[in-house]
Amino acid sequence: MRGNTLRVAMATAVRAFSSAPATAGGVSMVQGASRGIGLEFVRQLLRRSDQGRVVATCRAPDSAAELQELRREHARRLTVLPLDVTDETTIEAAAAAIGETHGSLDLLINAAGILSIPNVIQPETSLSKVQKSSLLLAYEVNAVGPILVIKHMRPFLKIGASLETGKGFSLVANMSARVGSIGDNGLGGWHSYRASKTALNQLTKTASVELGKKDNIACILLHPGTVDTDLSRPFQKNVAKDKLFTREFSVQKLLSIIDNAKKSDNGKFFAWDGQEIPW
Repeated sequence: MRGNTLRVAMATAVRAFSSAPATAGGVSMVQGASRGIGLEFVRQLLRRSDQGRVVATCRAPDSAAELQELRREHARRLTVLPLDVTDETTIEAAAAAIGETHGSLDLLINAAGILSIPNVIQPETSLSKVQKSSLLLAYEVNAVGPILVIKHMRPFLKIGASLETGKGFSLVANMSARVGSIGDNGLGGWHSYRASKTALNQLTKTASVELGKKDNIACILLHPGTVDTDLSRPFQKNVAKDKLFTREFSVQKLLSIIDNAKKSDNGKFFAWDGQEIPW
């Protein structure tokens, strides 16, 4: 980000913060907000107060009916922007829009992910089913995309940390998965998805070292459990009923972790119940 653009963003953030009531919340961004866990994050963040603002992004906002309904209900507080994690120019454009309208971020949630698309990518049940195209697509969406979003939102997270509207530091929460844990891998399979989440874990951990030292930004990884969404629906038949969570339950648990996160949690990997997961 150019220096002049950053100065404009800082001025925008200061004006917004100084003119807001003392009870006002900060600015939260949810990337991957058209459905599933991402949409539920937006819904619950908006319910929390009548002041906090939310930026929701997804590939095709115009076709995201539930997200558009939320925008109509919360026109003053919800901004919806297009962002495709496989196209860095859209990430840059979203960053520019956030700089002009909000100027800062206190929380960034990267929720978009890919597990299966008919005739494109499916979780592998054996090594013989591994395809280069699946490995690369999963890596691009699940690992590369989130780290590029952090890269471009970093200036606004840094400003948010300096404004101290909440925790005294800004927070990045990346949606990972327990299957991305190397130490916890006792079943094998799902090569593309596992490896992409493992890569996300490493990229997030690496970014956390730099951002924690330089910018007062903490990064954590979250495993939401097996949630009843479009992503998991084709693979739910072997999941016990008490282990298949609703979106509402999972996001409530994840927001509790986010709310209680400390700067010392920077670079850690948590399950939905708050327990740390081995790398």
